[in-house]
Amino acid sequence: MSQQPRRPRPPGKPYRRPRKDPVRILAFEALRAVDERDAYANLVLPPLLRAARERDGFDARDAALATELVYGTLRRQGTYDAVIAACVDRPLREVDPPVLDVLSLGAHQLLGTRIPSHAAVSASVELARVVLGDGRAKFVNAVLRKIAGDDLDGWLARVAPPYDEDPEDHLAVVHSHPRWVVSALWDSLGGGRSGIEALLAADNERPEVTLVARPGRASAAELLAEEAAVPGRWSPYAVRLSEGGEPGAVEAVREGRAGVQDEGSQLVALALAAAPLEGPDRRWLDACAGPGGKAALLGALAAERGAFLLASEKQPHRAGLVARALDGNPGPYRVIAADGTRPAWAPGVFDRVLVDVPCTGLGALRRRPEARWRRRPEDLEGFAPLQRGLLRGALESVRAGGVVGYATCSPHLAETRAVVADVLKQHPGTELVDARPLLPGVPDLGEGPDVQLWPHLHGTDAMYLALIRRTA
Repeated sequence: MSQQPRRPRPPGKPYRRPRKDPVRILAFEALRAVDERDAYANLVLPPLLRAARERDGFDARDAALATELVYGTLRRQGTYDAVIAACVDRPLREVDPPVLDVLSLGAHQLLGTRIPSHAAVSASVELARVVLGDGRAKFVNAVLRKIAGDDLDGWLARVAPPYDEDPEDHLAVVHSHPRWVVSALWDSLGGGRSGIEALLAADNERPEVTLVARPGRASAAELLAEEAAVPGRWSPYAVRLSEGGEPGAVEAVREGRAGVQDEGSQLVALALAAAPLEGPDRRWLDACAGPGGKAALLGALAAERGAFLLASEKQPHRAGLVARALDGNPGPYRVIAADGTRPAWAPGVFDRVLVDVPCTGLGALRRRPEARWRRRPEDLEGFAPLQRGLLRGALESVRAGGVVGYATCSPHLAETRAVVADVLKQHPGTELVDARPLLPGVPDLGEGPDVQLWPHLHGTDAMYLALIRRTA
């Protein structure tokens, strides 16, 4: 029997270089900066986008997609971690962080966007080949194909514990918040399931860009002439930009006559400015003024009454930001670098004092979604002495008959009512002023006298305000 000739082996498939997708590479770089340097996305992303416009010709659609990939992935990180954990054969802590970032970006495209599944997997694998190498790209491909087998609701039914068995853990997975944050927000909000679910869902929504027209320098009517502008809900100086509106394209913003400022932040300043006084109204103090948004609004309001504003900020570089925000203010003002817990001014000389204290930032999770994963319960202990010290300094700075506004961008009871109650015990010559009538038209302000704003009820950051009058 004759031997059959051996057929020639077909040539191997030639190696194909990975396709570089500038949008997804930028999103990956932003997530790495957040993870490696504890950076904030709202500070990292703008310079990356500017560079991409110059280098890669990014257009508005590219920038919008990159922004959605970064913020969407950060907001839903807890949910995506639970899904990814169900699809890998090792604990997540053993997955290299860059690999986990690529997987999270892919999970967001699969479960949180309208990108078709095949395109989401393919684009993520190509990204993995570029930034991780071909070997780990195969791992990414295998995991993402498992994730693509179900939609978000299907995955939540599999990875979230039943609500009846563990309500807080269920909400933590479904709404992508750490369990301790869910518990703290629920304690502050009160009520049943519907309220806390609405709040957590609002934290995962993209916030609107809100502008403030600084009185005497710009008007809301001027800002409303912009194509993408609509009126604010509560503040007479607020104007919201619809999706795609760019603050830097607004002339008044470029000139410093208007600024970007959440409406809750505006309401805090307006309430302090409207609080009734006993006696003169000539000297105002912002005792913790950085980075300058409230100081700029207070300065404009003070100028309308001929009052002087002193803006104090401990950190010199942040005091520089305050000075920039106040530049061009029509009335008298001064910016200094000073510690509000050890006032550098004479006691009892101010008529109105604002102290917007440093905090965990749990009220601004829409804008800084990464903060929810970065903060820990023990952080509250670190902020507590500073918050109390700043409020004590503010009460020492106001005259009898004057008013202090204690504000913070956190609804956590340990940073709001607990601080006010503790400090007022040490200052018997004080009384709380009902802040609710000073926010006309704003609903759902609770029983008072302090005010807690909420994203799901007011469309603002969760700002807290207590007004305190010095009676003696």
